[in-house]
Amino acid sequence: MSGSQIALLGAIAGLTIFLGLPIGRLRNAAPRLKAGLNAVAIGILIFLVWDILSHAWEPIDGALADGKWGSSVSGGLVLAAGLAAGLGGLVHYDRWAAGRRAKAALPAGPGAAAATELAPAVRSQAGQLALMIATGIGLHNFAEGLAIGNSAAQGEISLAVLLVVGFGLHNATEGFGIVAPLAAEGERPSWGTLALLGVVGGGPTFLGTLLGQHLVNDTLSIAFLGLATGSILYVVIELLAVARRSAATKELTAWCILLGLLLGFATDAIVTAAGV
Repeated sequence: MSGSQIALLGAIAGLTIFLGLPIGRLRNAAPRLKAGLNAVAIGILIFLVWDILSHAWEPIDGALADGKWGSSVSGGLVLAAGLAAGLGGLVHYDRWAAGRRAKAALPAGPGAAAATELAPAVRSQAGQLALMIATGIGLHNFAEGLAIGNSAAQGEISLAVLLVVGFGLHNATEGFGIVAPLAAEGERPSWGTLALLGVVGGGPTFLGTLLGQHLVNDTLSIAFLGLATGSILYVVIELLAVARRSAATKELTAWCILLGLLLGFATDAIVTAAGV
Protein backbone atom coordinates (compact mmCIF):
# COMPACT_ATOMS: atom_id res chain seq x y z
CA MET A 1 0.00 0.00 0.00
CA SER A 2 1.41 3.38 -1.01
CA GLY A 3 1.94 6.26 1.40
CA SER A 4 -0.90 8.24 -0.18
CA GLN A 5 -3.31 5.33 0.27
CA ILE A 6 -2.31 4.99 3.93
CA ALA A 7 -2.85 8.74 4.38
CA LEU A 8 -6.30 8.39 2.80
CA LEU A 9 -7.21 5.76 5.41
CA GLY A 10 -6.28 8.19 8.19
CA ALA A 11 -8.27 10.98 6.55
CA ILE A 12 -11.38 8.79 6.32
CA ALA A 13 -11.11 7.81 10.00
CA GLY A 14 -10.75 11.45 11.03
CA LEU A 15 -13.49 12.89 8.82
CA THR A 16 -16.22 10.76 10.41
CA ILE A 17 -16.09 13.11 13.41
CA PHE A 18 -18.11 15.55 11.29
CA LEU A 19 -21.08 13.13 11.30
CA GLY A 20 -21.97 14.00 14.90
CA LEU A 21 -21.25 17.74 14.80
CA PRO A 22 -24.48 18.96 13.09
CA ILE A 23 -26.42 18.01 16.24
CA GLY A 24 -25.03 21.23 17.69
CA ARG A 25 -27.25 23.25 15.33
CA LEU A 26 -30.53 21.90 16.70
CA ARG A 27 -33.04 24.75 17.07
CA ASN A 28 -34.97 25.27 20.30
CA ALA A 29 -34.15 21.88 21.77
CA ALA A 30 -36.15 20.98 24.87
CA PRO A 31 -34.32 21.34 28.21
CA ARG A 32 -34.55 17.61 28.90
CA LEU A 33 -33.12 16.86 25.45
CA LYS A 34 -30.20 19.23 26.07
CA ALA A 35 -29.54 17.64 29.44
CA GLY A 36 -29.77 14.17 27.94
CA LEU A 37 -27.30 15.03 25.18
CA ASN A 38 -24.89 16.41 27.78
CA ALA A 39 -25.17 13.24 29.88
CA VAL A 40 -24.63 10.95 26.87
CA ALA A 41 -21.48 12.93 26.09
CA ILE A 42 -20.28 12.34 29.67
CA GLY A 43 -20.76 8.61 29.20
CA ILE A 44 -18.85 8.60 25.92
CA LEU A 45 -15.98 10.57 27.44
CA ILE A 46 -15.82 8.33 30.53
CA PHE A 47 -15.47 5.37 28.18
CA LEU A 48 -12.71 7.19 26.30
CA VAL A 49 -10.81 7.74 29.57
CA TRP A 50 -10.85 4.00 30.23
CA ASP A 51 -10.06 3.13 26.62
CA ILE A 52 -7.14 5.55 26.33
CA LEU A 53 -5.62 4.62 29.70
CA SER A 54 -5.79 0.91 28.89
CA HIS A 55 -3.86 1.50 25.67
CA ALA A 56 -1.34 3.76 27.43
CA TRP A 57 -0.79 1.23 30.24
CA GLU A 58 -0.34 -1.77 27.93
CA PRO A 59 3.37 -1.20 27.07
CA ILE A 60 4.13 -0.30 30.69
CA ASP A 61 2.44 -3.46 31.92
CA GLY A 62 4.27 -5.50 29.28
CA ALA A 63 7.61 -4.10 30.43
CA LEU A 64 6.77 -5.04 34.02
CA ALA A 65 5.86 -8.59 32.97
CA ASP A 66 9.17 -8.92 31.13
CA GLY A 67 11.13 -7.61 34.10
CA LYS A 68 12.20 -4.44 32.27
CA TRP A 69 11.99 -2.16 35.30
CA GLY A 70 13.73 0.77 33.66
CA SER A 71 11.30 0.84 30.73
CA SER A 72 8.28 0.44 33.00
CA VAL A 73 9.38 3.26 35.32
CA SER A 74 10.18 5.63 32.45
CA GLY A 75 6.89 4.78 30.75
CA GLY A 76 4.99 5.36 33.99
CA LEU A 77 6.66 8.74 34.49
CA VAL A 78 5.83 9.76 30.91
CA LEU A 79 2.20 8.75 31.46
CA ALA A 80 2.02 10.66 34.75
CA ALA A 81 3.58 13.74 33.14
CA GLY A 82 1.13 13.55 30.24
CA LEU A 83 -1.84 13.26 32.60
CA ALA A 84 -0.63 16.23 34.66
CA ALA A 85 0.04 18.34 31.59
CA GLY A 86 -3.34 17.54 30.02
CA LEU A 87 -5.36 18.14 33.19
CA GLY A 88 -3.35 21.02 34.62
CA GLY A 89 -2.93 22.71 31.25
CA LEU A 90 -6.68 22.97 30.74
CA VAL A 91 -7.20 24.17 34.32
CA HIS A 92 -4.80 27.07 33.72
CA TYR A 93 -6.20 27.72 30.23
CA ASP A 94 -9.74 27.88 31.57
CA ARG A 95 -8.64 30.30 34.31
CA TRP A 96 -6.92 32.49 31.70
CA ALA A 97 -9.99 32.41 29.45
CA ALA A 98 -12.27 33.30 32.38
CA GLY A 99 -10.05 36.29 33.12
CA ARG A 100 -10.34 37.46 29.52
CA ARG A 101 -14.12 37.12 29.62
CA ALA A 102 -14.23 39.14 32.85
CA LYS A 103 -12.10 41.91 31.33
CA ALA A 104 -14.25 41.98 28.21
CA ALA A 105 -17.37 42.42 30.36
CA LEU A 106 -15.99 45.53 32.12
CA PRO A 107 -17.40 48.86 30.94
CA ALA A 108 -15.03 50.64 28.58
CA GLY A 109 -13.55 53.92 29.78
CA PRO A 110 -12.70 56.99 27.71
CA GLY A 111 -10.58 56.08 24.70
CA ALA A 112 -10.96 52.35 25.32
CA ALA A 113 -13.47 51.67 22.53
CA ALA A 114 -10.87 51.34 19.82
CA ALA A 115 -8.81 48.83 21.81
CA THR A 116 -11.93 46.79 22.56
CA GLU A 117 -12.94 46.75 18.93
CA LEU A 118 -9.49 45.57 17.86
CA ALA A 119 -9.31 42.80 20.49
CA PRO A 120 -10.15 39.28 19.30
CA ALA A 121 -13.60 37.98 20.16
CA VAL A 122 -13.78 36.01 23.42
CA ARG A 123 -15.55 32.65 23.17
CA SER A 124 -18.48 31.81 25.42
CA GLN A 125 -17.99 29.35 28.26
CA ALA A 126 -19.82 26.62 26.32
CA GLY A 127 -17.69 27.37 23.27
CA GLN A 128 -14.53 27.14 25.37
CA LEU A 129 -15.66 23.77 26.72
CA ALA A 130 -16.45 22.47 23.23
CA LEU A 131 -12.97 23.52 22.09
CA MET A 132 -11.40 21.76 25.09
CA ILE A 133 -13.29 18.57 24.27
CA ALA A 134 -12.16 18.79 20.63
CA THR A 135 -8.55 19.33 21.75
CA GLY A 136 -8.56 16.34 24.11
CA ILE A 137 -10.18 14.11 21.50
CA GLY A 138 -7.69 15.39 18.93
CA LEU A 139 -4.78 14.24 21.09
CA HIS A 140 -6.47 10.87 21.45
CA ASN A 141 -7.08 10.65 17.70
CA PHE A 142 -3.43 11.48 16.99
CA ALA A 143 -2.48 8.30 18.85
CA GLU A 144 -5.13 6.39 16.88
CA GLY A 145 -3.60 7.72 13.68
CA LEU A 146 -0.20 6.45 14.82
CA ALA A 147 -1.73 2.97 15.18
CA ILE A 148 -3.23 3.10 11.67
CA GLY A 149 0.03 4.29 10.13
CA ASN A 150 2.14 1.72 12.00
CA SER A 151 -0.12 -1.18 10.99
CA ALA A 152 -0.23 -0.21 7.31
CA ALA A 153 3.51 0.45 7.15
CA GLN A 154 4.18 -3.04 8.55
CA GLY A 155 2.03 -4.61 5.82
CA GLU A 156 -0.91 -5.45 8.09
CA ILE A 157 -3.44 -3.96 5.69
CA SER A 158 -6.50 -5.84 6.98
CA LEU A 159 -5.71 -4.67 10.51
CA ALA A 160 -5.28 -1.09 9.31
CA VAL A 161 -8.65 -1.18 7.52
CA LEU A 162 -10.39 -2.59 10.62
CA LEU A 163 -8.76 0.15 12.69
CA VAL A 164 -10.10 2.77 10.29
CA VAL A 165 -13.62 1.35 10.57
CA GLY A 166 -13.47 1.11 14.37
CA PHE A 167 -11.85 4.51 14.91
CA GLY A 168 -14.24 6.02 12.36
CA LEU A 169 -17.22 4.80 14.38
CA HIS A 170 -15.62 6.19 17.53
CA ASN A 171 -15.04 9.56 15.90
CA ALA A 172 -18.67 9.78 14.82
CA THR A 173 -19.80 9.53 18.45
CA GLU A 174 -17.00 11.85 19.57
CA GLY A 175 -18.31 14.57 17.25
CA PHE A 176 -21.55 14.45 19.18
CA GLY A 177 -19.63 14.74 22.44
CA ILE A 178 -17.86 17.88 21.22
CA VAL A 179 -21.05 19.86 20.56
CA ALA A 180 -22.97 18.60 23.61
CA PRO A 181 -22.01 21.65 25.78
CA LEU A 182 -23.28 24.01 23.07
CA ALA A 183 -26.57 22.12 22.79
CA ALA A 184 -26.92 22.06 26.57
CA GLU A 185 -26.54 25.86 26.77
CA GLY A 186 -28.84 26.51 23.80
CA GLU A 187 -26.03 27.97 21.65
CA ARG A 188 -26.30 27.33 17.93
CA PRO A 189 -22.80 27.31 16.43
CA SER A 190 -22.13 28.43 12.87
CA TRP A 191 -21.07 25.95 10.23
CA GLY A 192 -17.64 27.59 10.33
CA THR A 193 -17.36 26.89 14.07
CA LEU A 194 -18.38 23.28 13.54
CA ALA A 195 -15.78 22.95 10.79
CA LEU A 196 -13.09 24.33 13.12
CA LEU A 197 -14.08 21.94 15.92
CA GLY A 198 -14.06 19.04 13.47
CA VAL A 199 -10.58 19.89 12.21
CA VAL A 200 -9.24 20.21 15.78
CA GLY A 201 -10.80 16.90 16.85
CA GLY A 202 -10.46 14.83 13.68
CA GLY A 203 -7.48 16.34 11.86
CA PRO A 204 -4.87 14.79 14.20
CA THR A 205 -5.98 11.32 13.04
CA PHE A 206 -4.66 12.18 9.59
CA LEU A 207 -1.46 13.72 10.99
CA GLY A 208 -0.87 10.71 13.23
CA THR A 209 -1.31 8.37 10.25
CA LEU A 210 1.33 10.28 8.29
CA LEU A 211 3.77 10.15 11.21
CA GLY A 212 2.94 6.55 12.09
CA GLN A 213 4.24 5.36 8.72
CA HIS A 214 7.75 6.44 9.69
CA LEU A 215 7.86 6.37 13.50
CA VAL A 216 7.15 3.50 15.90
CA ASN A 217 7.78 4.72 19.43
CA ASP A 218 5.98 3.56 22.58
CA THR A 219 7.14 6.55 24.62
CA LEU A 220 5.68 9.06 22.16
CA SER A 221 2.41 7.14 22.05
CA ILE A 222 2.20 6.99 25.87
CA ALA A 223 2.85 10.75 26.10
CA PHE A 224 0.03 11.64 23.71
CA LEU A 225 -2.38 9.17 25.31
CA GLY A 226 -1.59 10.67 28.73
CA LEU A 227 -2.22 14.20 27.43
CA ALA A 228 -5.51 13.09 25.93
CA THR A 229 -6.66 11.39 29.15
CA GLY A 230 -5.83 14.40 31.31
CA SER A 231 -7.67 16.71 28.91
CA ILE A 232 -10.76 14.52 28.79
CA LEU A 233 -10.79 14.12 32.59
CA TYR A 234 -11.04 17.89 32.96
CA VAL A 235 -13.82 18.03 30.39
CA VAL A 236 -15.78 15.32 32.24
CA ILE A 237 -15.54 17.40 35.43
CA GLU A 238 -16.89 20.44 33.57
CA LEU A 239 -19.73 18.51 31.93
CA LEU A 240 -20.77 17.09 35.30
CA ALA A 241 -21.03 20.68 36.54
CA VAL A 242 -23.27 21.48 33.56
CA ALA A 243 -25.42 18.44 34.41
CA ARG A 244 -25.86 19.65 38.01
CA ARG A 245 -27.05 23.05 36.78
CA SER A 246 -29.57 21.56 34.36
CA ALA A 247 -33.22 20.88 35.06
CA ALA A 248 -32.85 17.17 34.33
CA THR A 249 -33.70 14.54 36.91
CA LYS A 250 -31.00 12.31 38.34
CA GLU A 251 -32.68 9.35 36.66
CA LEU A 252 -32.42 10.93 33.19
CA THR A 253 -28.80 11.90 33.75
CA ALA A 254 -27.86 8.45 35.04
CA TRP A 255 -29.54 6.55 32.20
CA CYS A 256 -28.10 8.84 29.54
CA ILE A 257 -24.58 8.49 30.99
CA LEU A 258 -25.07 4.72 30.85
CA LEU A 259 -26.23 5.06 27.23
CA GLY A 260 -23.05 6.98 26.40
CA LEU A 261 -20.91 4.28 28.02
CA LEU A 262 -22.70 1.57 26.05
CA LEU A 263 -22.24 3.51 22.82
CA GLY A 264 -18.53 3.71 23.53
CA PHE A 265 -18.23 -0.02 24.17
CA ALA A 266 -20.36 -0.83 21.11
CA THR A 267 -18.20 1.20 18.74
CA ASP A 268 -15.05 -0.24 20.35
CA ALA A 269 -16.13 -3.78 19.47
CA ILE A 270 -14.67 -3.58 15.95
CA VAL A 271 -11.35 -2.30 17.27
CA THR A 272 -11.25 -5.12 19.80
CA ALA A 273 -12.05 -7.63 17.03
CA ALA A 274 -8.97 -6.32 15.22
CA GLY A 275 -6.86 -7.49 18.15
CA VAL A 276 -5.82 -4.03 19.41
